[in-house]
Amino acid sequence: MRLTSFILLLLLLLLSTACAPGPNIMKETPGARGSVAGFWQGLWQGFVAPFVFLISLFISEVNIYEVHNNGAWYNFGYLFGLMCFFGGGNRARRRGVSPSKAIQDRSSN
Repeated sequence: MRLTSFILLLLLLLLSTACAPGPNIMKETPGARGSVAGFWQGLWQGFVAPFVFLISLFISEVNIYEVHNNGAWYNFGYLFGLMCFFGGGNRARRRGVSPSKAIQDRSSN
């Protein structure tokens, strides 16, 4: 049983490392327009990514991620833009105290 568990864990680890992304060899190199995407472009592209993804299903020249970027700042902006589009942590806030309950608590004080 232990050997089977170990082999399954090893296979799962091997499969997960096979899916890991490789290095971006285009990082810090200018694109066709001669610029490198930074935080602000990453923020914008993250915000419009769901729409661009739908377009990219029909037009093969459209990409949802700029490979000619400056690295971590672009990635941070991209993820932040996606979070803003999908609501970020707003859903977690709703699980707590409801707004009507908060208003009742304030009015009773």
